[in-house]
Amino acid sequence: MAHAPATAARHTPTSHYLRCEGRELHVTEWGRADAPPVIMWHGLARTGRDFDELAQALADDYRIICPDTIGRGLSQWSPDPVAEYRLDFYARLARALADSLSLARLRWVGTSMGGATGMHAAATTLRDRISHLVVNDIGPELPQPAIDRILAYAGNPPAFDTVTELEAWLRVAYKPYGWQSDAQWRRMAETSVRRLPDGRVTAHYDPAIVGQFSHHPGDYDRWTGYDSLRMPVLLLRGADSDLLLPDVAHAMTQRGPCAKRIDFPDCGHAPALNVAPQIDAVRQFLATPDLTATARAH
Repeated sequence: MAHAPATAARHTPTSHYLRCEGRELHVTEWGRADAPPVIMWHGLARTGRDFDELAQALADDYRIICPDTIGRGLSQWSPDPVAEYRLDFYARLARALADSLSLARLRWVGTSMGGATGMHAAATTLRDRISHLVVNDIGPELPQPAIDRILAYAGNPPAFDTVTELEAWLRVAYKPYGWQSDAQWRRMAETSVRRLPDGRVTAHYDPAIVGQFSHHPGDYDRWTGYDSLRMPVLLLRGADSDLLLPDVAHAMTQRGPCAKRIDFPDCGHAPALNVAPQIDAVRQFLATPDLTATARAH
């Protein structure tokens, strides 16, 4: 299926390094500093640059904050991976990030692990501070076959002689994201690369991040926290997703915050949020009133 680019390039992001929970986080920001803030948190083995198209499209109206999780991208690798590559610590990082930027209220868009981090933070470290929660293709329980698939490519990232070869590998590994332009695939490669001592290139993250699934096997079992949420939740799902199964997605619309669900065709896990229908769904949801803040004001 052919797609037109979702938006023209108009905004230039800025790059920052912040100290959060004793670790250095890299953050890409878009938009005005005085605009309503939106944190966009990426998936397991990705970076905040995955949100470039969405951030570009929303930067007229919001301050977009896209961190690289510890162990990914330009953020510090953890010296204590067993303790820190897990949702509890990511939620603490999220609070420290919000505190360092003086964000009393914020919107959250999270893809995969970033959605799980958002749900967990909304129930704990950022409770009563997240006004709108977008959860992109993840639920409060995960099917083991999908975890095994992800571990197969993320747990032992291959090394290549050239960035072109890395891009070709990424196109296969992340094919479930759905359509991306050649330029977007190239950017994914260029923001996903680190060079090894032998001169070859590999993916940008600490391979120890996948230890989360063996050291903390119940880390993504989060129905109790989900059921406690009261803010509006938008649940996005790739129609062919193997990570967010239809019965789990349906349950998320019936319990807890009773999420609004949208399934997108022609993609699996997870929609890349880079084409107009996906961007428009997020835009419309984020523009809805902050009902909790309104109630407090009265």
